[in-house]
Amino acid sequence: MEKKSFTFEEIKQKLVNYCVYQDRCHTEVEQKMKEFLLINEAKEEILLYLMKENFLNEERYTRSYIRGKFYIKHWGRNKIKTNLKQKQVSEKLIKICLDEIFEDDYIKIIRKIYEDYFSRQSGLQEYQRKSKTIKYLMSRGFEYESILQVIND
Repeated sequence: MEKKSFTFEEIKQKLVNYCVYQDRCHTEVEQKMKEFLLINEAKEEILLYLMKENFLNEERYTRSYIRGKFYIKHWGRNKIKTNLKQKQVSEKLIKICLDEIFEDDYIKIIRKIYEDYFSRQSGLQEYQRKSKTIKYLMSRGFEYESILQVIND
């Protein structure tokens, strides 16, 4: 497929629009840049511009990612951390930004998912329903300790 050529300014504007549409991390922007034939100096210049003008802000991205995945998708901390690490967000930044999730909300979500999923398990012994539900919550990224805390309340 023939790559359409753009001027440096057009490419820069396309990447600004890409970041304005929704928060992005560095990895996503670098991935997007591969669509354009850019020399390394040009890539650097665009990245610096995006950061300087606050179109690209790793902390803002991480915070909004965490809020979305938890409050909308109901992912647990482990799944969120794993996915952010795949996007090359630093462990330190992830740790700082996890304060976006309030502990009370975390426990409430675990309780809600637990009750919903548990009640849908039929024709099984109590302990089977319980263990299936725990496995399900862990697959959504919730920590075993947090799940037990909810069950034993």
